[in-house]
Amino acid sequence: MTRLPIHEVLPALIASLKTGSNAVLVAPPGAGKTTAVAPALLGEDWCTGDILLLSPRRLAARAAAERMAELAGEPVGGTIGYATRLDSKRSAKTRILVLTEGIFRNRIQADPDLADVSAVLFDEVHERSLDSDFGLALALDAQAALRPDLRLVAMSATLDGGRFSALMGAPAPIESEGRSYPIALRHIGRTAERRIEDDIAAAIRRALAEAEGGLLAFLPGVAEIERTAERLADLSADVQLHRLHGSLDPAAQRAAISPAPPDKRKVVLATAIAETSLTLDGVRIVVDSGLARRPRYDRAAGITRLVTERASQAAVTQRAGRAGRQGPGTVYRLWEEAATASLPRFDPPEIAEADLSALLLDCAIWGVNDPRQLEWLDPPSSAAVEEGRRRLLSLNAIDQDGRPTPHGKAIAALPLPPRLAHMIVASAEQGWGETAATVAVLLSERGLGGNDVDLELRARRWRSEKSRRAEAARGLARRWQNLSAGGGKAGGRGEIGACVALAFPDRVARRRGANGEDWISVGGRGFRLDPLSPLAREDWLAVAEVSGTAAGARILSAASIDEERVKSLFGDRITDTAQLSFDPATGSVQARSGRRLGAIILKQGRDHKARPEEIEAALMDGVRNHGLALLPWSASARALRTRAAFAARFDASIPDLSDAALLERMDEWLPPLLAGRKRLGEIEPGALSGALDGLIGWDGCKALDRLAPAAFTTPAGSSHAIDYEAEGGPTITVRVQALFGIDTHPAVAGGRAPLVLSLTSPAGRPIQTTRDLPGFWAGSWSAVAKEMRGRYPKHPWPDDPARADPTLRTKKATERQGKS
Repeated sequence: MTRLPIHEVLPALIASLKTGSNAVLVAPPGAGKTTAVAPALLGEDWCTGDILLLSPRRLAARAAAERMAELAGEPVGGTIGYATRLDSKRSAKTRILVLTEGIFRNRIQADPDLADVSAVLFDEVHERSLDSDFGLALALDAQAALRPDLRLVAMSATLDGGRFSALMGAPAPIESEGRSYPIALRHIGRTAERRIEDDIAAAIRRALAEAEGGLLAFLPGVAEIERTAERLADLSADVQLHRLHGSLDPAAQRAAISPAPPDKRKVVLATAIAETSLTLDGVRIVVDSGLARRPRYDRAAGITRLVTERASQAAVTQRAGRAGRQGPGTVYRLWEEAATASLPRFDPPEIAEADLSALLLDCAIWGVNDPRQLEWLDPPSSAAVEEGRRRLLSLNAIDQDGRPTPHGKAIAALPLPPRLAHMIVASAEQGWGETAATVAVLLSERGLGGNDVDLELRARRWRSEKSRRAEAARGLARRWQNLSAGGGKAGGRGEIGACVALAFPDRVARRRGANGEDWISVGGRGFRLDPLSPLAREDWLAVAEVSGTAAGARILSAASIDEERVKSLFGDRITDTAQLSFDPATGSVQARSGRRLGAIILKQGRDHKARPEEIEAALMDGVRNHGLALLPWSASARALRTRAAFAARFDASIPDLSDAALLERMDEWLPPLLAGRKRLGEIEPGALSGALDGLIGWDGCKALDRLAPAAFTTPAGSSHAIDYEAEGGPTITVRVQALFGIDTHPAVAGGRAPLVLSLTSPAGRPIQTTRDLPGFWAGSWSAVAKEMRGRYPKHPWPDDPARADPTLRTKKATERQGKS
């Protein structure tokens, strides 16, 4: 058996677990921790029960079990098995069970003693998923109260093990060396105005021509993978193109991670699923887009949406390491080298940004009415806990004291988010159990039945699909239906829309325009739908998924529902009112009377007068519920917030002007701006800048101007706005002649952050981008100047620009000025 770096520290880990219950193991990718630790512990005297190895992803769980079984010379499902939501292989002989973090959470909830379990290994804890953090908190609680003999091991690929040791009361982390071959990093940049798949496809073709071995490309999501695959359809016959993401069939996933045939090269287009826990045989090249797609919970909108953003330094380091697992490798990065330092260091822990309603319900079932009573690396915020508690109260899942209701216990018995679990339980009472289970699967497993907005169409397609994944999903739906004791056959007219409405009552929406593009929801949010969709002809929709801004989110999935069904489901919520309503589409307050369901007016009466303070309060609530994007921010105000975010990285005294911080302090700065206003658009843009200045304060403004000035003034006297949101870091665009005479590179943040200089010709055309102006003068300037003299002979192109006079004039204009 191949000896891996982890084998050097296994004796220390085994010894630590002989005398203590907890340990922390830090082992970089390639060390072998995922497949070597559990088998090494199996023969210890204290290990009389099973070992549970937690994996962050289904693909990684299955691959780890298969690899351990292969090393043991056994089939999967013998001594070593796995369990995921859609698939499992285990038997009475299984001693090592690899399972996903969500499966473990459900297991420990059902069996807090963890009977017949000797150890739980938390793999890849540095990813900080909510399920992983919560699973560890529950395991520590169970260990303290019920199972002092239970061994817990946190395994991380980064050097953040000290915090885990302190949390777990464990000795200092045991650190293993990684196994990695030399890696050549090539920063090739990208064209900002082009689609990422165009640049990725070009980089892949270049890499295949320049380097040897298989290739792994990281893209943010499935859509980008598919578009990149289209652009690579004409690769040579000796190249096999694979996709790798969570919604693929297991067979396709196995093909992507298996070695290529001897006469073939493999290209794998993957999401972040390939960053950790997996070894892709034969990969010697990595092409990294530098982007990641992560779930972000919009508390104001009440939805979780996927956001594409720059990957963290930790993530791009993990990605690069894939090229050096089995031999020397090459990494092509689609950004400039200097931009790496501006990437966030780590991905934020999910608990800081997630909807915590499921966590609160699980804690209530556990017997803890406030999750902050458990042990956390990063405790949840008070605002997130209160928001989750309100949602559970609206679902009748908990009572006013935070205890689970019978309905809440029924919801918790289903391994689903509370909204979907509530839908299944409530639908079962109506005889729609099978339909509700169908909807839950379609919303949980992306890609089933296609990606159409119309859930009814997707359901019909899925029922006829014959793939292994579709069959497994149908089995999952049956299990969920059985858990809820739900009867009834799927297919009744309007049942899918009714089920979606039960899960998302605040997203039931009514059409606002003739073409079906604009919709208003019960919760008050405006939705948008492709007017070419067949659903655009409906009057009412039950909306399940949306994406985009609070003012006009795009509908991703929905089903039709008629008004009578809406009234029968939510009759108790229909009110006769004479009140103010906020319209996020116009940013205005309307005073109307009539019958309404939430923000949807079913029958409208005449206007009534409202007091100014009532209008001000309604505008405040509108901003609080729908986000700061509704305010008329000027370009200068937006730039001020961006500058503050940049400067805060160097000076902690600079106030936080993020959306979350401004919403939290909204009562301090917004009411004066709303006095006498009836619409948000009536706020003077300059007033918003003044409010921000007030929050920053005089000293803060001085520090901000010093660390992140709004503009850079050249020696020629021209002023250039600094773009602090540029991908490569703070950037200015400037004519090269304006910088003559400079022999040190301009910088901000007290010299700690060099400006990215986008140098242009006299006609404003780009000629060079640099973070080292003196190096440019001494290096490629001579070639640039030679070319520019032919194109722009009227302008100066000196041999030694560092000692030349800066100017924005032609040579003749400069001579005339000198004579005058």
